[in-house]
Amino acid sequence: MSGEVLTSADYISHHLQNLTFGQHPDGSWGIAHGAEAASEMGFWAFHVDTLGFSIGLGVMFLYIFHRVAKQATADAPSGLQNFAEWVVEFIEDTVKGSFSGRNPLIAPLAFTIFIWIFLMNFMDLIAVDFLPHLAGMIGIPYLRVVPTADPNATLGMAFGVFFLILYYSFKIKGPGGFFSELAFQPFGKLGLPVNLLLEGVNLIAKPISLALRLFGNMYAGEMIFILIAIMYSGGLVLGAFGGLLQIGWAIFHILIITLQAFIFMTLTIVYLDMASQEHH
Repeated sequence: MSGEVLTSADYISHHLQNLTFGQHPDGSWGIAHGAEAASEMGFWAFHVDTLGFSIGLGVMFLYIFHRVAKQATADAPSGLQNFAEWVVEFIEDTVKGSFSGRNPLIAPLAFTIFIWIFLMNFMDLIAVDFLPHLAGMIGIPYLRVVPTADPNATLGMAFGVFFLILYYSFKIKGPGGFFSELAFQPFGKLGLPVNLLLEGVNLIAKPISLALRLFGNMYAGEMIFILIAIMYSGGLVLGAFGGLLQIGWAIFHILIITLQAFIFMTLTIVYLDMASQEHH
């Protein structure tokens, strides 16, 4: 968007627009140039930036921890090894405190969720214009760098957890036990319709709450950074005040991005623990 004079509304809209690839109304496939064109592509459009950054950060996470594991030593551990061991111990303690059963999948899943979401959230601390400006220099019209500010990413992760909840509910309780839990709790057989309504809503609310909590917090954080960036165009005094606000919000946002990764991980452990318990 270099060379164009943008209003504040245009600036915000540009930074909140994903790089979308899909089928145009004329049948051709390509990148959407604008929110209206992206909307016309319909459900099967892809957010290329969300997919690219989330997959790239996942690969980086795997590479770093794989390298640490291969080079681990008890004699003179590096700072990165000490950090990795601290994270692993932290995840193990969290799992032991929240998961009452025995399942070798839970700790690796919790570890992956926490680190991956933290890295995606961390992208919100990069200056809002830096990567989009670099992308614009090579002809990329839009670029959102925070995957967790896209509800498609958070819903995708949440529904992945939801499928695990259903899988372990059927595996451990059996179809009959799972249905009994939905139909006969908390009011027994006489409250069958009410039980189904309450437990059904409770079941569906788990992935939705996981997804929307993470998305809402990261979207709000992204929006605040964008609004602060607008202040830089308001002159020296307003720009200096915006710089102070940005530093303060970035420091506070470190807590938010860590807390949101921790909450998503902890709720995943708790939900899988509930799915693994048999009620009699």
